[in-house]
Amino acid sequence: MQPHWQPTLRGQLLTLIPMTTAHHEQLLKAAADPLIWEQHPESDRYKPEVFHRYLDGAMASGGALIATDNQTGQIIGASRYYEHDAGNHRVAVGYTFLVRQCWGNGYNNDMKRLMLHHAFQYVDTVVFHVGACNYRSQKAVAKTGAVLHHAANEKLEYWLHKHTWPQSGY
Repeated sequence: MQPHWQPTLRGQLLTLIPMTTAHHEQLLKAAADPLIWEQHPESDRYKPEVFHRYLDGAMASGGALIATDNQTGQIIGASRYYEHDAGNHRVAVGYTFLVRQCWGNGYNNDMKRLMLHHAFQYVDTVVFHVGACNYRSQKAVAKTGAVLHHAANEKLEYWLHKHTWPQSGY
């Protein structure tokens, strides 16, 4: 089965839909809060000129998704699938951000659950790249059951295997 990395996925709290250039202005507004990026290696991503590089990479990935709140319909963040390695049955999930109003109340869990369920239809392993000082993201990735696989410089790489994924919490 050929992977489809820009699906529409509906969860309890949010819906993920394929990112298009029509979403860029709303994403720019959602990402404009400096506190979203304070632990990120690119901590100035809230600046439009820096965030545009994020958007360019998202569009080039072929797997960019925006998150909309199911109650309000507002864009509340984004994530993406990237670096699909068909030969090794792996894909990376990341470049995720959510507006602060969605922190700590299940939105990130909903997003990751949707993306993992979808990815494991096509691959055996999902890889998460996280900045070494991005403790919020490290904590969120650990909740999925992913384990640290490799650490280099300022980047940590966590792997989650389909057969060890604790789906009950996700």
